[in-house]
Amino acid sequence: MRHTCFLPPSDWLPEIAPTTRMNDAFIRGVVHDPTSRRMGGVAGHAGLFTCARDLAIFARMMIGKGEVDGVRILQSETVEWMTSVQTPETLDAKRGLGWDIDSPYSSPRGRHFPIGSYGHTGWTGTSLWIVPQTDTFLIFLSNRNHPTEEGSVVALRRTIATIAAESIKGYLNDSSESVLNGIDVLQLEAFRRLKALKIGLITNHTGHDRTRRSTIDLLHTEEKIELVSLFSPEHGIRGQLDSKVEDGVDIKTGLPIHSLYGQHRKPQPEQLNGLDALVFDIQDIGCRFYTYISTMGLAMEAAAEAGLEFHVLDRLNPINGMDVEGPVLDGETDFVGFHPIPIRHGMTVGELALMFRDEKKLALDLHIVPLRHWSREQSLDASAQPWTSPSPNMRNLKEAWLYPGIGILETTLLSVGRGTDTPFEVIGAPFIDDLEFAGALNALKMPGIAFTPVQFTPKASVFKNELCQGVYISILNRSRVRPVALGIQMALTLHKLYPEAWDTQGLNRLLRHEVSRRMIESDAAFERVRATWQEAFVLFKQRRAAFLLY
Repeated sequence: MRHTCFLPPSDWLPEIAPTTRMNDAFIRGVVHDPTSRRMGGVAGHAGLFTCARDLAIFARMMIGKGEVDGVRILQSETVEWMTSVQTPETLDAKRGLGWDIDSPYSSPRGRHFPIGSYGHTGWTGTSLWIVPQTDTFLIFLSNRNHPTEEGSVVALRRTIATIAAESIKGYLNDSSESVLNGIDVLQLEAFRRLKALKIGLITNHTGHDRTRRSTIDLLHTEEKIELVSLFSPEHGIRGQLDSKVEDGVDIKTGLPIHSLYGQHRKPQPEQLNGLDALVFDIQDIGCRFYTYISTMGLAMEAAAEAGLEFHVLDRLNPINGMDVEGPVLDGETDFVGFHPIPIRHGMTVGELALMFRDEKKLALDLHIVPLRHWSREQSLDASAQPWTSPSPNMRNLKEAWLYPGIGILETTLLSVGRGTDTPFEVIGAPFIDDLEFAGALNALKMPGIAFTPVQFTPKASVFKNELCQGVYISILNRSRVRPVALGIQMALTLHKLYPEAWDTQGLNRLLRHEVSRRMIESDAAFERVRATWQEAFVLFKQRRAAFLLY
């Protein structure tokens, strides 16, 4: 590495890109960071100048476990230590020593480079990402500060990394790197399944392909299809509403939007006049009381009554299709409990559609555009599909993972973090002692979970503008987390500690298992509560098996 140093000599300056503008002139060879400049240009965090060739040598050395071109620079154990996770298990962001592994700053991973690869980003937009699994490295040198510091290259970094991975021969042969949702498959098939149909599309902002091209736009511009109207679920066509949704017109396409979360939750006969088919493309999160699957079920009923085809563009279950948990809905069905399934059902929307049709005995011409290359144990972050927040308070995959348990509790006198930056990751109330509550929950030693005492003030929803005490939930090992068990054990702990203050009147609104509610209020042991689920649970697993597509 002959062109890497602090304080580069003057004869290098013609080859060095300007770093910033000072005193009406662009400077070269002087560090951009003002703190490093005050330290004479030599600091541990800034001031090192290099070039792509030298960085490539360095990356090869790292891939070579400390050796490059027959010369050992670092011991292999040192490289392994530097590039393995060194952050505490309680932190979601994963970092090595000087290296980013999996954090909000991991945009240089793109959509395909796996967790276990590592890299580093710089203030001016530079990045280096190393993928030892495939002996690959990606160098990106830029200056986002020109002409002002308002520039950003985050999206560009991600795009370049994605293109780089896809350009490596054979890189995407592994099924874990090439999952296709129904809309992706539909495009590969040149939309032939919908050819010559007049369509009503049930979708929202999560309806897009793996490059985030909107399903609305894809169908609207496809000459073989006539997209006639749009139907909006809860949260609106753009996913930004937390209240009643009104009918409207899509600004971009001019198509009418019929609300399915306003005066009606089922498409009306007059809205279906002239259509040949309804098409459903919305990302579910794998939880019974998340209402998008109820919207699908009601639309299926309307399509059957009108004699229309119904097409589901299938999407993976983001919290995996293996794990099934919780009580099967007991009692009457409604919009937050459309069908007798467990809270965590472990199915895709296409599989649920097959179950709804057969078990509700709908005379429906149902078509599923299936996933490709998905295996049931895969969650969304192992699929190369992008995350899009499906509703305003479902902002990341961790929250989706916790929601089947924490969601049970939000119909009681508790804040579940709505109105904070971490909905479903914090839970609390003014009557809770955070130290006491966290201690009691940690004493249960729930697998894969830890609790930190916190205080927070929600800006909306329950206990708006009131100081709450409670816990922040950390996931230590996601594969071991059982979110419904988490929710039930939190309920048992709340009732034991605060039986007078915690109002459980609404507990069964989403739980939908009256026996469990009564046992919680009688301070029963968790294993006794769970035992009451088993008979219906075993029968559900048998029912479910008949509809699994993958």
